[in-house]
Amino acid sequence: MKGSVNILGVPFSKLTLNETVHQLAKHIEKERPKLYHLITVNPEITISHQTDKMLQTIVKEADLITPDGIGIVIASRRKGEPLSERVTGYDLLLRLLEKGNEQGWSFYFLGTDEKTSLEAMEEIRKRYPNVVIAGRHNGFFSEDKETYVLKEIQQSKPDILIIAMGAPYTDKWIYKNKKKLDSVKIVFGVGGSLDVIAGKVKPTPPIWKVLNLEWLHRLLTVPVAKGQKSRWRRQSALPKFFYRAIIKKYEAE
Repeated sequence: MKGSVNILGVPFSKLTLNETVHQLAKHIEKERPKLYHLITVNPEITISHQTDKMLQTIVKEADLITPDGIGIVIASRRKGEPLSERVTGYDLLLRLLEKGNEQGWSFYFLGTDEKTSLEAMEEIRKRYPNVVIAGRHNGFFSEDKETYVLKEIQQSKPDILIIAMGAPYTDKWIYKNKKKLDSVKIVFGVGGSLDVIAGKVKPTPPIWKVLNLEWLHRLLTVPVAKGQKSRWRRQSALPKFFYRAIIKKYEAE
C-alpha cells in the first residue's frame, strides 16, 4: 500500500483515484467494517488546519486524506514526494456511483437545499439505476431534526454516506456524530457536487480542468450560499498556502 506525503502537517494519500476507489471497495466488501472516514483536503482547509484545533484532531484520526487541489500536488512535487494526481470529492463520488451501479451498493445523501437534493436523486436514478438510494435529506435542519436524520441513517445502514454541507463543517459534523454513524461503512464530504449533478451548477469545462483552473472557474461562476463566506475571501487562503508550502521552501534552500 502506498504511503502518504506530509504537507504543512496534513498527511495526504499517494493513492490515485483508481487506487482510492479500489481501497474503498475492499472496505465495503468486509463482513463487519468499522466506519471509514475519508477527507478531501484543499489548500484552504490545509491553511485552516494550522490553527483549528478540532480540525487537527479530525485530520489525525481520519482514515484517508486525499489531495483536492492542484496546489497540494505542486507542493508535493516541491517536497520531492510527488503525488500523481488530485483526488477530488466530485470525481470520487462519480467513480463510486459507477462502481456502486455495478455492485448494487447503497448510498445515503445528506446536504444541499431540498429542491436540489430531489433533482440530484432523480438524476442519479437515471444514470445509475442499480444504485440503491437508502435515503436522503437536505442540509438545512434544526437540532431536533438532526436527531431524526441520524436515526434514519442508522436504520438505513448505507454502504456510503455522502455529505454535501460544505467544508470544514461537513467533517466536523461527521466527527461529532461518529458514534451515531456506526452503521455506515464509508463517509465523506463532496462539497457542491450534488449541485453539479442536479444541474444547478454547471460542471467545469474540460479546458479549465486541463489548465488546473477549476478553482478559478468556481470562483467566477458558482454562487455563494447564504451564510457562507464570499469565495473571494475564502480564496485568500491560497497565497498563504503557496508561501508556506512552496515559496518558503525555496527561501530555505
